[in-house]
Amino acid sequence: MKFSVSPIPPAGRRRSRATTAMLLAGTVLLSSGCAVAGSAAGDAGRADGRTLRVVLTQEPPTLEPCEASLTGTGVVVRSNITEPLVERDPDSGELHPLLATGWKQTDERTWTFDTRTGVTFQNGEPFTAEDAAFSIDRAVNSDLACNVEGYVFGDADLEVKAVSDTRLTVTTEQPDPILPLRLSFVEIVPRTTDAEAKVRIPIGTGPYAVSSWQPGAAISLNRYDGYWGEAPAFPRARYVWRSDASVRAAMIDKGEAEIAVALDPIEAHKDTTASYPNNETTALRLDGREPPLDDLRVRRAVDLAVDREGIIDALLGGLAEPAGQLVPPGVVGHNDEIRPTRQNVARAKALIEEAKADGVPVDRQITLVARNGMFSGVSETAEALQYQMQQIGLNVRVRMADTATQLQYQLRPLPKGVGPIALLIMHGNQAGDAAFTTSQYLMSDGPQSTFGTEELDRRIAEADALSGDERQKAFAELLADQNKTVVQYTHLAHMSGLLGLSPSIRYEPDSATGDEMRLAEVSPAKAAQH
Repeated sequence: MKFSVSPIPPAGRRRSRATTAMLLAGTVLLSSGCAVAGSAAGDAGRADGRTLRVVLTQEPPTLEPCEASLTGTGVVVRSNITEPLVERDPDSGELHPLLATGWKQTDERTWTFDTRTGVTFQNGEPFTAEDAAFSIDRAVNSDLACNVEGYVFGDADLEVKAVSDTRLTVTTEQPDPILPLRLSFVEIVPRTTDAEAKVRIPIGTGPYAVSSWQPGAAISLNRYDGYWGEAPAFPRARYVWRSDASVRAAMIDKGEAEIAVALDPIEAHKDTTASYPNNETTALRLDGREPPLDDLRVRRAVDLAVDREGIIDALLGGLAEPAGQLVPPGVVGHNDEIRPTRQNVARAKALIEEAKADGVPVDRQITLVARNGMFSGVSETAEALQYQMQQIGLNVRVRMADTATQLQYQLRPLPKGVGPIALLIMHGNQAGDAAFTTSQYLMSDGPQSTFGTEELDRRIAEADALSGDERQKAFAELLADQNKTVVQYTHLAHMSGLLGLSPSIRYEPDSATGDEMRLAEVSPAKAAQH
């Protein structure tokens, strides 16, 4: 991965891809109310050709920039209202300049970043390296408990210093070869931003500024005429939200919105939809602390019981690919040699019988927990998994849960006294590096891991200290080893998204689509033809 780059002019701000879109299905971590379709308060506005109307699955939980790694926040905030120093190309994985024009590692623990000149915030204040240093310190070192702090930086503090108006240094506690990638998740705000409380209406350097947020109804943005990069085509944007996928699809058909996210696969045949592989991977996380799931043979049997192709074809509309690991192609650490497990019911039954003969209580009830709305067809998928696990001799019940309840099972501290749990998860890989996956999902004490091994912990720590080809090789090998020696996960599918797109616009999704929507990359259809 390339970490040091040359300055580029503002015209180079756009990625090589044509446009970006978004998907929210199952990744919003907080719930909120939804406006009723057709209500005046939730109306998306008229088709005036100057307002880009977007319908989401639910209202963003917050617009606080330090929470932009939450999909529900990032799809509105990232690259629209605020911007980071560095951005990752979703296709190549390379890092490109944004508010930073270049960077280099100056010693084992220190990186130096040069910042762009001629940039102003939406309140008219000039952007300097001091603002960048303040933003990093506020997001990572403060008591705000920002999501980016734990998810991206693992709660490690940074020493940040603006050495001039156009240069800052960032020093880590331990050597960190992917610090620029981590900083791509820190949105830059003015140094006048409240450092002790999260903000409701953010100010950034992006091409749009918030004009209003009507709770439960809509969020409206206006084009920022002082933007340093290429001006977006639409002067205004308006977000509304509808929980029902059929309602979102109907809004495209009736000309009530230009973009609708997370449509049902049954809509895939329409000319007004676009499917794309996203960064999400679904899997069953098997709690290895409780019998019978504490037995490796039982966990292997569950992996062998699952008919991935059947679930994808019958329940996901064919819009997914069978998965054999949590990391999809295009992410550092993805192992090309890992193949999804093929269903083998006979072998799975034999493993269960072998475990039963050794006294493992295979008839103990396992609770399969899944979250409502995680993705289209989630309840049917949970029922299919239940049936396939029961076919090999396990006792399984399904519990469909709301977001808050599901998070109790997903994040440490994990609930006690609930028996063996098989948790249906959907893991986002927007960071583009397996370090974020392994630290969260594979470490023995990872925030989203139920168990592990000392050997795997050691290898994860060693891999995280590497860079380049060595890093790729180390993470790929430990992902393969997890499948052989731990089997905490029964991987299901690398998911795809489905967007509703009005014929009046041009918009091309890519693998970053699920985490941010760049309004500046949407163009009117007529303009796109010239």
